[in-house]
Amino acid sequence: MDFMQILAIVIPSAILTATPLIFTALGGVLCERSGVVNIGLEGLMVVGAFSAAIFTYFFEQHGLGAASPWLALLIAGLLGGVFSIIHAIASISFRAEQVVSGVAINFLAQGLCLFMVKLLFDGKGQTPYIAHRIDKIDIPLLHDIPIIGPLLFSNVTYISYIAVIISFFVWYVIYKTPFGLRLRSVGEHPQAADTLGINVTKTRYIAVILSGVFGGLGGGVYLVTIASNYSVSTIAGQGFLAIAAMIFGKWHPVGAMGAALFFGLAQSLSITGQQVPVLNHLPDVFLLIAPYVITILALAGFVGRADAPKASGIPYIKGKR
Repeated sequence: MDFMQILAIVIPSAILTATPLIFTALGGVLCERSGVVNIGLEGLMVVGAFSAAIFTYFFEQHGLGAASPWLALLIAGLLGGVFSIIHAIASISFRAEQVVSGVAINFLAQGLCLFMVKLLFDGKGQTPYIAHRIDKIDIPLLHDIPIIGPLLFSNVTYISYIAVIISFFVWYVIYKTPFGLRLRSVGEHPQAADTLGINVTKTRYIAVILSGVFGGLGGGVYLVTIASNYSVSTIAGQGFLAIAAMIFGKWHPVGAMGAALFFGLAQSLSITGQQVPVLNHLPDVFLLIAPYVITILALAGFVGRADAPKASGIPYIKGKR
């Protein structure tokens, strides 16, 4: 097996694995740019994965076929946004400790979704496997391009490229639009933003809800491209990897996308390692822990100085200077 063949195995797998992380990390960027810490991304992914499993199965039973996972993704994003309102109310309106609120979201999502699975499927601990996934394909024409075609446009999903496009769109919104300017201002200095007539509470609510939408999409994408059914262990730390990608990307949408691709590569090695020379001689446990070890090393030793928005995690009290 030559080097190009190895890359043709690893890179498409890395892109696929990174896609849920990209969506979820973008949600974290939007939320924390507004000054609200969202540790609950894991829980939002759980809600998205559960919703995608339930509604894909429901749509399949009603004859929607290949459209089922795409429609389910829309609902997963919507329900993720609705679920994130809990975090918004607790952290913005009630000014609760944002980390504690996020942790509560994670526990609530896991417990509620498991309860609903048992309720809907006669006490079973997981949903049925979906028949229609968003499968990997070769992009017409592009996969025939020498060298890069087999690496970037073969054995991939359309949703992966949608994630990349949305990353640049979010960058444009944050840095090139009036809404983005307001979002960054309430995350850096909410008192000054309030003085200029910006509604800090409204802006933060919008940001938290958008993070829920992206987190729900991330969980849904993981379900319909990788997992195929939902159980309590389906997400298993993906939300925390997305938080790491957000920090590693220094709270920048394109940086978060790049970090998600890096962590996706680390995860893909645990899946494709048995097909890669040298790696196939390593014990399986080494490949399984590799993504988390790389995450720790990246955040602790190689990321450099990464400053969060100055008002991140600080409740805003109107009139207080």
